[in-house]
Amino acid sequence: MPAPGRVLNFRAPEGDGVRFDTMLYDGYVVPPFYDSLLGKLIVTGASREEALRRLRTALASLSIEGLGTTRGLHLALLDDKDVRSGAVHTRWLEDWLPSNLQAISRAA
Repeated sequence: MPAPGRVLNFRAPEGDGVRFDTMLYDGYVVPPFYDSLLGKLIVTGASREEALRRLRTALASLSIEGLGTTRGLHLALLDDKDVRSGAVHTRWLEDWLPSNLQAISRAA
């Protein structure tokens, strides 16, 4: 869902194998008509397990106050066994979302 508004506090994640590409900064105003990709988190590791651990840490340290984000969705996905094992495909999320809305809300 679009989430225009003012970025009140922004802190990008950092660390080995972590990159966050964005143009966000404290005070930036996201207009009502914008590209929904405001930032891109890229995490790598020597193994899938290491990359997923780094992703969880990066998401935990990411702070974007004042706007809605998809952080809760990504944290909930990290708890799914199919995601952890790589047993997903391009339409997998469509089936997963309706039955996991509560998990997304709890993770936000």
